[in-house]
Amino acid sequence: MSGNSNIRGNGFTLLEVLVALAIFSLAALTLLRMTSASLSQTADLDQRFERQIVAQNLAAEILTDPRAPSLGEANGTVTNFGREFNWTRRAELIGDNDTLVRVDIAVSEGRGSAVTLDVVRPR
Repeated sequence: MSGNSNIRGNGFTLLEVLVALAIFSLAALTLLRMTSASLSQTADLDQRFERQIVAQNLAAEILTDPRAPSLGEANGTVTNFGREFNWTRRAELIGDNDTLVRVDIAVSEGRGSAVTLDVVRPR
């Protein structure tokens, strides 16, 4: 008698291939989701960084202007990076003898969240 009754093939069974394929596809989908989330977060951070630069530029203008900004709220738009940014500025007196002005600057673009920056300067 030959011993052929207990011989197993050298390859994978169909069930093993299907299980391996299922595991690989789950891992690939997870990596795809992570990549998509990473790209989205990178774009959001890039836009936030640009809004921060615009806010810092506005603050530099306020701090270097010989006259303090008028008290109260003002708003407008500024073009930077080839795009339009909306800004809001609120100035109020602080301190005991009203010699300092606190200026709150908020910069937004479209539907993104606003970036705020506070500066204090002499009146």
